[in-house]
Amino acid sequence: MSEVRIVYRKYGGSLHWHQYARVLGEDEHGVWTGCPPGTVGRRGNEPPVVWEDAFVMLFPGNAWWTATFNSPSNRCAIYCDVTTVPVRGDGRITMADLDLDVLRMRDGRVILDDEDEFAVHQVRYGYPEEVVRQAERSAAWLMEAVAARTGPFGGAHHRWLSLVR
Repeated sequence: MSEVRIVYRKYGGSLHWHQYARVLGEDEHGVWTGCPPGTVGRRGNEPPVVWEDAFVMLFPGNAWWTATFNSPSNRCAIYCDVTTVPVRGDGRITMADLDLDVLRMRDGRVILDDEDEFAVHQVRYGYPEEVVRQAERSAAWLMEAVAARTGPFGGAHHRWLSLVR
């Protein structure tokens, strides 16, 4: 399995969350990467963070989001970032984080998070109208798909997560 650097940036180009992950494979949902317990990540140039739980990340081929599926010990089952379309190349997967997040907690609650940050950053980073529309459309689709457990949110991650635990 090869290793890839996952790089989220803010729309203005500044470095956001980044870490290395193993490429696990690809299916109809996109490219899956895995991070075992002890994976180190960083937000920008802040001190490193060590994640105690295993997780897998899904990068769809042509969608404005990414998804993280956490091991059962994490209280957040699924964490989706609304982003620009992920780009693969040069040993990296890169995208711009557009602030909005959709989470499914272990108790089944589905949450749309960071709407306030999305509003502030539309002004700060000058999001074009099409980017705002795509982000809102993606967030609405994610809320529905994550809640209904359809597509990749219906258990597709179990196979991949078993490879990193």
